[in-house]
Amino acid sequence: MLVAGAAGFLGSHLVERLLAEGHQVIGVDNFVTGHADNLAGVANAKGFELIRWDVSEVLNIGAVDGVFHLASPASPVDYLRHPIETLKAGSYATHNLLDIAHRNGARFLLASTSEVYGDPAIHPQPESYWGNVNSVGPRSVYDEAKRYAEAVTMAYNRHLRADVRIARIFNTYGPRMRPNDGRVVTNFIVQALTGAPLSVYGDGLQTRSFCFIDDEVDGLYKLFLAGDSQPMNIGNPNEFTVRGLADLVIEMTGSKSVIESRPLPIDDPKVRCPDIERARRMLGWEPRIQLREGLRRTIDCFRALPPATLASRPQPKSAFGR
Repeated sequence: MLVAGAAGFLGSHLVERLLAEGHQVIGVDNFVTGHADNLAGVANAKGFELIRWDVSEVLNIGAVDGVFHLASPASPVDYLRHPIETLKAGSYATHNLLDIAHRNGARFLLASTSEVYGDPAIHPQPESYWGNVNSVGPRSVYDEAKRYAEAVTMAYNRHLRADVRIARIFNTYGPRMRPNDGRVVTNFIVQALTGAPLSVYGDGLQTRSFCFIDDEVDGLYKLFLAGDSQPMNIGNPNEFTVRGLADLVIEMTGSKSVIESRPLPIDDPKVRCPDIERARRMLGWEPRIQLREGLRRTIDCFRALPPATLASRPQPKSAFGR
């Protein structure tokens, strides 16, 4: 198996799952946002090889029987800091990895995103919804990169009969998230642990659906094995307001932090919740880990970090509710 983006938050957990299932894994990462520490537990594992490479450039590699494309900046802080790299990850990298899969007769899985739905006018969002995306807004470098990646994946499927899967991933959280990645869960946990105000953008009534990393990886693996070529939502259908998440993080950390209101960023979605009926029916999959349990595990991970790592984290000038 080839996993592009192997040293990232999601990629490293997927690598562990594939190895645990008995697969040999070649991990590839350019380390723009990934980190080798995420793979420390499998660095010397039998059947694992890690290559430093940017898959937006052609990768010469031997035979593989599966290709997972997780290579892209995925948090607002990252894709706003690396807009060109993000667009290349959706375009050139997708072409290159599809070519590898097609050449080997291997199955290809694209890690797409709920961001393809934009600021949705339909709620919850089924896979049949075409979305409401601002193609020239600040988020478009990520949203449109993923929409293009889906389009080229389907083109390979229709015209070259490539065996493909498309996972639309919703807000995922858990251990190994970077403290400075700018996502709402990490923002709140770090702010609460350091006693800083929790930054809630807008009125905090916008909703998100948070899927713990173990559930997300389980969904991706089952989709790879038993899905079809059509996009599939892999996310948690339980919906929470951003303000409710902030209150829960303060409670669970025992923090004395207060909540601070900030202006809502451009194009921030008002609601975000997956319709996962296809995943339930086709894969027999749905999330098992409730938000409180997932947050407990994530908070424990952040508490174990050196205090200087949290204290040195810059406060974001803006953030999106991812």
